[in-house]
Amino acid sequence: MTTSHVILGDGIAGSSAAETIREADPDAEVTVITEEGEPLYNRILIKEFAKGKLPEDPIAIHEEEWYDERDIALELNTHVTSVDTDAKVVEAHDGSTYEYDNLLVATGGTPIELPVENSDADGIHHFWTFEDARRIRQHAAEAETGVIVGAGLLGIDLAAICGAQGVDADYLMRGNRWWRYALTLDGAEIIHQALRDLGVELVFESGLDHFEVDDDDHVSGAIDSNGEFHDAEFAAVAVGLDYNTEFLQGTPVELEEGIVVDEHMQTNVEGVYAAGDLTRYYDVILDEPAQNGSWGSAKEQGAIAGANMVADEPVETFRYVSTYSITHFDFPFLSFGHPTLGDESAERKYTDDEWRRLTFKDGHLVGGVLIGDLSQQSAFKRIIREERPVADQKEALLEPEVDLESLAAPAAEQ
Repeated sequence: MTTSHVILGDGIAGSSAAETIREADPDAEVTVITEEGEPLYNRILIKEFAKGKLPEDPIAIHEEEWYDERDIALELNTHVTSVDTDAKVVEAHDGSTYEYDNLLVATGGTPIELPVENSDADGIHHFWTFEDARRIRQHAAEAETGVIVGAGLLGIDLAAICGAQGVDADYLMRGNRWWRYALTLDGAEIIHQALRDLGVELVFESGLDHFEVDDDDHVSGAIDSNGEFHDAEFAAVAVGLDYNTEFLQGTPVELEEGIVVDEHMQTNVEGVYAAGDLTRYYDVILDEPAQNGSWGSAKEQGAIAGANMVADEPVETFRYVSTYSITHFDFPFLSFGHPTLGDESAERKYTDDEWRRLTFKDGHLVGGVLIGDLSQQSAFKRIIREERPVADQKEALLEPEVDLESLAAPAAEQ
């Protein structure tokens, strides 16, 4: 009897699941439903597109023919309104329904709109989809002044886009440094100087009070939390995501800052799985729930979910150390694992643009940030995967080259 798999979302998580299912079961029915009007594209590259550095062609990963060739039904421009987990039916905005044996939710999130005056004015952007990138690229190319709000990984992309497009932008940050949950001042100042070199003005200890608009309801500026005015023909906000789970309200699927899943990407409801940004998954390395929005993590979660959806019992476990890189500057930047967690940390500055910070929890390395020299990333990721108790060997871990043989043995050997 043919098994029906319905996948909500055609990002890298949903697409990886679809591909995994098709390879494992050539006869299964596979349907991918997405709100977007185009198939899978590279979310990592859309920032380079928005900067004006790339044409559209390299951004697309799959054309519609890719799905046809694999006998995967692709439903574009389709908004899911409800899921009945008892009847195992998905309903869309146009009244169409999709029956499933297994359901994967990989719908990601929607950028949060700040609850301030004029936050919905023309010229204020949020950066998540390819269509967002198209609008940002066009508007940034026309604007002379701008304001960026959000001192995180998406906010810095928007700041770099302004720099590349020649927008005279003020970057508002609530704290005293960029990404203050993962960087200390020593590391952050390397990023600050690189942003200044791009022509971005940094405004610390300064959140957003409200936007101002002109007679045409187009953004004209921003008033920060200190009452200062910032001229802005272009504005962009990146302060987090609202996870797209509203269609699961009223179902027994457990929701807690996203969708709760186990190490197999399975929810508390039989036959319902989740993958990608919106998962609050059980991290078998941390031995606790965690979340991670990186491209690599989402891809791996999708593949794990797909493998388990076609199996009689869960066969694959998500055991992964993620990475996130920034490529806007003359030096490389990479975070790995969970750099914002931990009860201890260690750091060292090697040169003006080389810095390392490592975070530890319960005696184990759990994450870190590397600026300038990424050569030791594989060693650090291996230490995390092997669960080595290395918190008492911080000086050895801060050496330019880490000698794995001299460190504590992996957990399996103890």
